[in-house]
Amino acid sequence: MAEISITNKDWARVKIKLQRKYNHLTDEQLQYAEGQEDNLVSKLMDLVHRDRNYVLFTLKKALVNIDNNRL
Repeated sequence: MAEISITNKDWARVKIKLQRKYNHLTDEQLQYAEGQEDNLVSKLMDLVHRDRNYVLFTLKKALVNIDNNRL
């Protein structure tokens, strides 16, 4: 079970934030379906070469201020 929950609506904003921080990430790499948080975290770990805790921290940070463009 994932430690986070991301709706498809929220993912659209989070994805933009991630692409600003990691400009090498493409839309294709960041495909996400609601309920697939564990797969997303695993995929991001590989794409950004960070551990699970860092990826979860980054996603949670993006979700806290969803309307803010900063990550």
